[in-house]
Amino acid sequence: MDNIARINGKDLRISTKQCVEICSFIREKKVAKAKYALERVLKKKMAVPFKRYNRDIGHKHGIASGSYPINASSEILRLLIELEANAENKGLSKNELYISKIMANKGAGQWHFGRKRRRKMKRTNIYIEASEKVKSEKVTGKK
Repeated sequence: MDNIARINGKDLRISTKQCVEICSFIREKKVAKAKYALERVLKKKMAVPFKRYNRDIGHKHGIASGSYPINASSEILRLLIELEANAENKGLSKNELYISKIMANKGAGQWHFGRKRRRKMKRTNIYIEASEKVKSEKVTGKK
């Protein structure tokens, strides 16, 4: 467990559904490649494919349904930068780091004022684990 860096974002003010789609988009990628992809999403050069929560979402170039979730992408990008700092603090290599586990869950819903009644705000918890890619050696046996 020494080669794992973790970060936990609690009660972030972003949509859970968009975070689920971003998480499935960058899962099992290298951290540098995921950061580059999210920076392109922020510039609206690349769309995040929406595979689960894709009702009433138009298609984008090269993919079926997709969108540009700006707020969620910026928060996850901030978490990835902090994850790299945690990995560097543990002595892990930045170049060999890949996202092994990432998940988005619903956070605590806080009430805020509406015109006639109160409403719940969107909150999301995000957990990210990154580890170094271990090169496996193939064992050849005699047959």
